[in-house]
Amino acid sequence: MDNQDVSPEQPGANEHQPAVQPTAEQPTAEQPAAEQPAAEQPIAVPHHDGAESVAHDAVQHDAVQHDAMHQGDGHHAGAADPDAAHAGTESLPEPMEAYHSPEPEEEEELEPVSAHAPFDLLEDEIPSFGALLAARPSVFETPKTFDSFNRKVDGLEATGETGRRRALGLWMLGRYDEAAEALAAFEDDDVACYTRGRSLVSAGRAAEAVAIFNALSSKYPEESRPLGDMLDAQLDANLSSGDVESAIAATEQAVSDQSEAFRSSAEGLHLLGRLAELSGNYTQAIEHFVASRGADPTHRRNLFRLAYLSERVGQEQLALDAYETLATMLPVDRAVMVNLGVLYEDLGQDQDAAACYDTIVRTDRTDRFARLYLKDAKAGMSMFYDEDLEKKEDRLNQILRIPITDFELSVRARNCLNKMDIMTLGDLVKKTESELLSYKNFGETSLTEIKEILASKGLRLGMAREEAVASIAKARTAQEGRDLDPNDPRNKPISDLKLSIRARRTVENIGCLTLGDVTAHSEEELLGMPNFGVTSLLELRNRLAEYSLTLKGED
Repeated sequence: MDNQDVSPEQPGANEHQPAVQPTAEQPTAEQPAAEQPAAEQPIAVPHHDGAESVAHDAVQHDAVQHDAMHQGDGHHAGAADPDAAHAGTESLPEPMEAYHSPEPEEEEELEPVSAHAPFDLLEDEIPSFGALLAARPSVFETPKTFDSFNRKVDGLEATGETGRRRALGLWMLGRYDEAAEALAAFEDDDVACYTRGRSLVSAGRAAEAVAIFNALSSKYPEESRPLGDMLDAQLDANLSSGDVESAIAATEQAVSDQSEAFRSSAEGLHLLGRLAELSGNYTQAIEHFVASRGADPTHRRNLFRLAYLSERVGQEQLALDAYETLATMLPVDRAVMVNLGVLYEDLGQDQDAAACYDTIVRTDRTDRFARLYLKDAKAGMSMFYDEDLEKKEDRLNQILRIPITDFELSVRARNCLNKMDIMTLGDLVKKTESELLSYKNFGETSLTEIKEILASKGLRLGMAREEAVASIAKARTAQEGRDLDPNDPRNKPISDLKLSIRARRTVENIGCLTLGDVTAHSEEELLGMPNFGVTSLLELRNRLAEYSLTLKGED
């Protein structure tokens, strides 16, 4: 089936799926400090030429994760399907070039020339899902084109042929839940039916999409895409139950029952890669993902898994190539931008990292973690590191930077804190009981949860920053039950390890202030943290070895 011309009798061309939130052995999709959304977040970006377009926004979500994250495929170069509820867009100031060497000033600013043909939702033919993929980049090319298309869709009738086009337009905009509901009225139309299945997957509702893809697969048995989508969605649905081994076994059997033609297709190879990744066979998984990319270079979900897993096992250049390929496909996805930015930082490309985070911030100015990462990347652009100043910094403040998402809270408590813009432990201790209880839906049960978490850190509500730091220090001294001997390497600050940004953030986020704190954690605990892979683990082990120290369980 041709990627750009999938007839109603041939409903599928893959588009981007959300980064799967891995379970068990599968590493979590890359994330900065917050959880990767389970669904993708497409954004509109200013026009850039060639290599200057370095950033895009991405499911979990997975990986990540993502991984996001989880958790992506898309089959038209330049056309994609972000798998998340639509992230609001706003007018973006012109560019990421601000983080690169300035170009000579031009006398007159010209309107950017569109790289994509304009698409008329009401007049242009939509003979296939591939036609939607081909048209989608023009919608996300700039904030102006996105806003215009969004207003047009909202103004359409919800019935008849106009209603069908409106529903397809909702998918193009990334409004997946709305699209799924609207497309349900057009189940006799194969293009609408397939698009509904993709919408459900993109919205994190894979289990609901299985029956749709199964019906289309039976109707078009020679087509690999509906079948691949069905097996992929079924795998996600089975994984959500928590029984990873059963999910793997069921999918392995289902894939083995298919023809050799399917197993050697992009969809089949991608599934084999996912199964190998879930089983911990990472080398084999990467081989399958690379082969799937060879069969279809625009398979977004495959590219995301390839990029994410390659980075986790230390193949940074392969990961960089895959992420940068994803970053050229419109619409762009938040998880891709976050992961690419973190990878750029690891490689010392702080300008490119800043461009990635800046793209996210320009799209959603409420994204606090992206703003923090942007600030960090911009600081790194100075190429100067004051080690003495870092050592003098109050190390106990690191505890106050632990994200609230690191704690096991009820959904109600977590949602309330999020709406109150309480993102870290430091934000929380500033609040009083009366302030929290005055917020709608925040009751005594949630308050008790919060107080127990703070007590475990030697904290309470209503504390000033200085008081909180002193309380943490007191609690730690009592817990250790020993004098802080400056000659004991376990009492040295983690800044002495001179870790990379990624490794340092991980040990800080789990509350480590000293080398002794780090040695209290095992390899399994660290690898379970977002953005911490084999490369970071080896780095940490080598730095600890310089002080004759090891991780927990490695004595």
